[in-house]
Amino acid sequence: MAKRGEAGNRSSSRSAARLAAVQALYQMDMTGIDLNKVVAEFEAYRLGQEIEGCQFADAEAAFFRDLVRGVVREQLKIDPLIDQQLAEGWRLTRVDSILRAILRAGAFEILARNDVPVRVIISEYVDIAHAFFAKDEPKVVNGILDKLGHKARPQEFVRQGMHDG
Repeated sequence: MAKRGEAGNRSSSRSAARLAAVQALYQMDMTGIDLNKVVAEFEAYRLGQEIEGCQFADAEAAFFRDLVRGVVREQLKIDPLIDQQLAEGWRLTRVDSILRAILRAGAFEILARNDVPVRVIISEYVDIAHAFFAKDEPKVVNGILDKLGHKARPQEFVRQGMHDG
C-alpha cells in the first residue's frame, strides 16, 4: 500500500499528465502535428520542465502517453459517443478545440482506464476545464462525462446501501 505522500504525489503527477494530454491533443488538433512528434516534444520539453519562468509539475509520463495515444487510437469510437451527449444540433466538430480535447481525453479514460474511478475522472477534467474557461464549459464537461460514465460503468453509480441488504 502506498504511503499517504506517495499517493498524493501520484495523484498530482496524474493530474499533470491529464493537463499535458489535453494540451497535446489541442496542439495536434490545431497544427496537425504527428502523434509521435507531439508526445516526444512534451516528454522532452514540457513535462516537469520550467517554461517562461513557470515550473510545470512532474507528470506521470506513461499515463500521459497512454491518454494521448489512446484518444488518437479510439477517436472514431469516442467522438460519436460524445456527439450523442451534446445538445441537439451540436456536433463535436463545432465545439471549441480545447473543450473538444478535454471531452475526448475524459471519454477515453472512462472507457479504457477501469483502474481510475469515474467520479475521479470527471472531477479531474472539470478542474482542467476551469483552468481554461470561466463560463459554462466546466458544466458541459461535467454533464457529458457524467452521462458517459453512467452508460459505460453504471455499477460505479449504484448506491452503497443497496447491497447491504
